[in-house]
Amino acid sequence: MKVKLINHTPEPERAVAMAARLCYSPVGAAQLAETMSDEQIQRLVAKIISLGHLSTLEHVTFTFAIEGVSRVLTHQLVRHRIASYSQQSQRYVKEHDFEYILPPTISANPAAKEKFAALMETIRGVYDELVALGVHQEDARYVLPNATETKIVVTMNARSLLHFFQLRCCSRAQWEIRRLAEAMLAEVRQVAPLLFAKAGPTCVTAGYCSEGEMSCGRLGRLTQKDRE
Repeated sequence: MKVKLINHTPEPERAVAMAARLCYSPVGAAQLAETMSDEQIQRLVAKIISLGHLSTLEHVTFTFAIEGVSRVLTHQLVRHRIASYSQQSQRYVKEHDFEYILPPTISANPAAKEKFAALMETIRGVYDELVALGVHQEDARYVLPNATETKIVVTMNARSLLHFFQLRCCSRAQWEIRRLAEAMLAEVRQVAPLLFAKAGPTCVTAGYCSEGEMSCGRLGRLTQKDRE
């Protein structure tokens, strides 16, 4: 899996603070952006996050280039609706030698790994045979597995990202999208550490678990220091 932050709103924390201050200021946004000190920005962003007044976070966006993930992952990813997606097309890109994602539980089991790899080779062969018979790849792709590797560009605003991290950094999330969420969080923390300082599952960020009886039990193991 490769995850890289390729673009983002310049000075995202200043933009968020400026938008928040504008709501209560007689002067314009441009003037506020120029005159706010770093200390003022830090205090205001911390206050916004702590109070849950997150609408101003929608003014900043982050764009990620993601490779080496499966169609299983992207089927889950696109359920996050407040976002923009551009995915590699199986209709126009021939998949005669497609890569695939191997789940850890299968990789750790030699017999299962052998069966999985054999099936992938069979699918490759059938795909090529269909194309050779004149079937366009837009129809030949129907035989391709969910394990097929794909590439996608994703843009989310900061508020949507916080919600994404709450759900997908949780240990109850499916393993592959959890790894993606953790990698994305590491990327945005490099450019907006204040906005994402407390991002993550609710057991860490808010002191409660939203999984109910399906909880992994992590909340009970966390200390106050862990949550801070």
